[in-house]
Amino acid sequence: MAKRRQTNSTRRERRRTARNKARTQPESQHTSPHGFSRRDALFSLALILLVVISYLPAMLWGGFVWDDIDHIPGEPAIAEWSGIRDIWFAPTQTKEPHYRPMTYTTFWLEHKLWGFAPAGYHVVNVLLHLVNTLLLWRLLHRLAVPGAHLIAAVFAVHPLHVESVAWAIERKDVLSSMFYLSCILIYLCYLKAPPGWHYGLALALFASGVLAKNMTVTLPAALLILHWWQYARISVQDLLRVLPFFVVSLCLVVLDLSLLNAATPAAFGYSIVERVLIASRAFWFYVGKLLWPVDLVVIYPHWDDQLGTPLAWDGAVVAATWGGLAAIAALVGTQWFLRHRIGRGPLAGVLFFGVTLSPALGFVEHTYMLFSFVADRYQYLAGIGVIAVVTGAATNAAGRLPLMWRKGALGIAIAVLLILGTLTWRQSSIYKDQETFFRYIVSQNPQAPGAYLNLGNALLAQGRLQEALTATRVAVEQDTLTFDAYGNLIQILIALGRADDALSAAHQGLEKFPDHANAPAHVGLALFHLGRIDEAETYFARALKINPRYGDALLGLAVVQINQKRYAEALAHLKTLVEIAPGNVQAWANMGLALQALNRTADALKSFDRALAIDPNMPTARAGREQILREMQGK
Repeated sequence: MAKRRQTNSTRRERRRTARNKARTQPESQHTSPHGFSRRDALFSLALILLVVISYLPAMLWGGFVWDDIDHIPGEPAIAEWSGIRDIWFAPTQTKEPHYRPMTYTTFWLEHKLWGFAPAGYHVVNVLLHLVNTLLLWRLLHRLAVPGAHLIAAVFAVHPLHVESVAWAIERKDVLSSMFYLSCILIYLCYLKAPPGWHYGLALALFASGVLAKNMTVTLPAALLILHWWQYARISVQDLLRVLPFFVVSLCLVVLDLSLLNAATPAAFGYSIVERVLIASRAFWFYVGKLLWPVDLVVIYPHWDDQLGTPLAWDGAVVAATWGGLAAIAALVGTQWFLRHRIGRGPLAGVLFFGVTLSPALGFVEHTYMLFSFVADRYQYLAGIGVIAVVTGAATNAAGRLPLMWRKGALGIAIAVLLILGTLTWRQSSIYKDQETFFRYIVSQNPQAPGAYLNLGNALLAQGRLQEALTATRVAVEQDTLTFDAYGNLIQILIALGRADDALSAAHQGLEKFPDHANAPAHVGLALFHLGRIDEAETYFARALKINPRYGDALLGLAVVQINQKRYAEALAHLKTLVEIAPGNVQAWANMGLALQALNRTADALKSFDRALAIDPNMPTARAGREQILREMQGK
């Protein structure tokens, strides 16, 4: 009995010693080598092939869709050489409400290399994703995370990343993530052998990441999680090391939010309770999509149909929200109490996922909440936590199997990667063009805000008027907040030669949206096409009283005045318009007509040339220019 008590005492002492050791040394004792072996080179090549093949549809056939159009070819700061100044020092002069100068600087540089050819922007996005995949692999390898190779491979081809990679405007996700992962790698170098430049470089990389997209502001918290995971504690020295990162984060977030509130304030009025419930539901939504990535939608159905009346929620909604919140608490609590048995890695992964995702969970209101509470692109970085925990656990479990079963597990892993890659290929193909993109959205979520409106725009641009009319009528029924759908409906009816129907639709829209400047402007447009010029002028002037800088009303009024031979008045409105929208080809063409009528031939020729520089096929500008040249030759 004495011997048994001594044995038990010895075992307890060993466990106590092991716990004390764990508190002072990294959880992973076997440090990964810094060398780059031939096997590493082969695996790097495999990752390159995985990424390139999976995203071929985006690189070969990808176009500009939705926000791409306004924020890349539609952003004057990208096209102009002087635009780099506005991107950095006058961001309120650009269309992007957030302060993301790093992202837009890359767009500006690319425009100088290949203009607005979409393929170049897509290729750069895919290359950045590839760099992120390689950085993630080296980071996990350095931290000796089990299954680092497989985690990186899953990250490379996971279809939930398609939105961040195949959508050109989402450059901000992949670019900010490159700075983020590079920062952590350099920070680890600093911890091991701390020359000052390592720390300074890490801080600069972090700031660059926030200036690409402010979702990366959570990196200081992630560094603290890293310290706890590796050493089972967060010391005062650790806090002092991370403090400058928090300061940089706070300063840049305050700057961004001040610019955002000045441009597009977001205020949906959700209570604290509602935000917590939205966040808990979103948390499990993202976990579910990471584990089972099917039925991916660019605009997911909204959940706000019952928000604001929590007591009236049905049982299913209550279970999905409060139950989800309880499940998060249970998950974290269980991993905390089991940390000595299963290690701190699983809890660190879950904490990283939640903290990194927190800015997009709904605690802070943001403009995309108008469309949906969730989006695939928000978990591009955060998803690493879940992927690492699940894949690492599977790798550990497979490592305990007999050799034959391990070979079977390897086959399953390869099959999973092939399936994920195939899903990524299919998902990236929807970014081909506007029609393909929005047809996919309405097929998955017919109630998606703006989807039918944009589909109608795409069909209208192709001259498929009847199909555009069908889609736009659905948009009119769905959109109760803006006049946009009515505006498109009126333009399509005019193009179909149904100006009377267009006028009727315009009056309906004006009745619903009397305070929107585009409502009376479209009544004026319909009246103009019916030849009722004087009445049209009245409605264009009414629109300008609501918004003196409304472009369509300025153009409409100027065209009316040109028809009435009031060229000087028309010229004044057109000058205002080109100051607001220097890329408006109709404004320059009509300015040329007004100047030509005023016998200001040289100025008219310049205006026509400016219009043709924007659109070489603009018929009004081409005809006016040719007439001036013939007259000059005749003289």
